[in-house]
Amino acid sequence: MDSYNKIIRVSNALYNDGLEKAKVRDLSGAIQSLRKSLQYYKANTQARNLLGLIYYEMGEVVDALSEWVLSRSLEPKGNPAEKYLEEIQSNRSQLNAVNQTIKKYNQALLYCQQDSRDLAIIQLKKVLSMNPGLVKGYQLLALLYMEEGKYELARKELWAATEIDTNNGTTLRYLREVNICLQESHSKLGRKEKEESASYQSGNDTIIQPTNFKDNSAVMTILNLVIGVGIGVLITCFLVIPGIQQNAVSQAKKAELEANDSLTTRNQEIKSLENQIQELEKQIKEQENDSKDAQKIVDSYEQLIVAYDAFAQQNIQGAGDTIANVDPKLLGTQAKAIYDSLNTQVNEQYINAVYAQAEQDYRSNRFPEAVTGLEKVVQAEEDYNDGYAIYYLAQSYRQTGDMENAQKYYQRMVELHPGTSRARRSQQYLDEMAAQQPQ
Repeated sequence: MDSYNKIIRVSNALYNDGLEKAKVRDLSGAIQSLRKSLQYYKANTQARNLLGLIYYEMGEVVDALSEWVLSRSLEPKGNPAEKYLEEIQSNRSQLNAVNQTIKKYNQALLYCQQDSRDLAIIQLKKVLSMNPGLVKGYQLLALLYMEEGKYELARKELWAATEIDTNNGTTLRYLREVNICLQESHSKLGRKEKEESASYQSGNDTIIQPTNFKDNSAVMTILNLVIGVGIGVLITCFLVIPGIQQNAVSQAKKAELEANDSLTTRNQEIKSLENQIQELEKQIKEQENDSKDAQKIVDSYEQLIVAYDAFAQQNIQGAGDTIANVDPKLLGTQAKAIYDSLNTQVNEQYINAVYAQAEQDYRSNRFPEAVTGLEKVVQAEEDYNDGYAIYYLAQSYRQTGDMENAQKYYQRMVELHPGTSRARRSQQYLDEMAAQQPQ
């Protein structure tokens, strides 16, 4: 029991630590503490409910639902998880939004694998507009911006993620990389501007102009205009028109991808949900087995305490009846020692007390009660009191009409004590019962 109570205390301490971290929006740290709490004691529904709320806050709705379903199965009555599940299930628009979020996020991942960063960015923006708390969505969008060198946009997304989860390790690592890249970019830009500028003195004024400045004449100006027009025509022919064609091709590919998007995402969603259902069923089964084992341990300790109390009050029969329900394999070292000592002291006195009561019931014609007591005595010591226990048991069964058991114990009487008057009477009863049986 000390070990069991210690495990409960450790689990509750980790739950309290997770609650404190959640209050300051250190959601990642809170998740770690709550998971450790559940490793110590899986049936800690407070920790499981709080973990579900944190997952929901971070946009991980499926993980939140999983924790609440497990919590409800462990504690069906008076559990706040029931209210959380009802609120989500009753709001069809919210459920649809969750499904769309999962679908679009998976599609964004698929675009990333296909190196279609532009389409992935568009998809992630839709995801975050539907689920503004999805931390991993901000992280993936920032990573795409970093790949394209758009560090300011990446930093903006990462700051949005830190407002939800202040101490997320992945977010902080990305943010540090972005700040380093921005510092390097600013220093390079400063050097370039310095190199591309020149200055000269005009009276008391300093004039700054680009180093490549040229003072073109009128002829050069006209020539430049002609060249510019020619270049514009060439750009139109070689860049703009192919660009329009390329854009049309890109739009066609995009339409094709969107046409296949529904089928691909649906298959992925179905597979993901099937895996989640299997995992939930496995966890529920483990929780049920753990709960049953824990209940067996508690029941054995309770039966041992009741038996000890009965023995202390000189209720030997009550102590013997109760200690028979104790499973010594489930007891700790100290409790096992108490059980062995108590069982040794109770056993002999218990048989004597049970037999005395059963014999009194037999002589008072209370045969069903006599059967109950004598069965206990014979099971513990078959030839108790020189075979009288067997003989009285056979007689009691015959009086209650149970001829099958009566015949069984008359036969044992004849085998164990041949030549005695009880054996001869037993044989007479056996012969009578044999004669009454149909041929």
